[in-house]
Amino acid sequence: MSEKFSLEILSPESLIIKTDVKQVVIPSFEGEMGILKDHIPLITFLRPGLVKIFNEDEKTFFVEEGTVEFANNNLLILTSSAVELPSKNKQSLVSLLSEAEKQIISEEITDKEKYLLSYKIETLKSITR
Repeated sequence: MSEKFSLEILSPESLIIKTDVKQVVIPSFEGEMGILKDHIPLITFLRPGLVKIFNEDEKTFFVEEGTVEFANNNLLILTSSAVELPSKNKQSLVSLLSEAEKQIISEEITDKEKYLLSYKIETLKSITR
């Protein structure tokens, strides 16, 4: 019997990936969460971070925000953007980091935006090192 479940990652523009996987680790507000086949049903929000997909090979996507639903061995991730790493060149990630660092010091953003930006900055720093 297969140990895999179905994964779909969607953005407003396109279907990013649709495949069967062994495990997915998502960055939720509760912390990093690992999902395996037959996980309990789940609905949660994504924070900026890395979605790690484990199969015969490993794929990693940088996501900014979104929602996650898992039910009946189907994982659906809806996100504003998902960039597969390392397909995104390092310079564009550095510019995303620089832009986020400028935004976080602005006095015109809310505490929630600062909170999300802090996760984005932390993740981008770990990728660009």
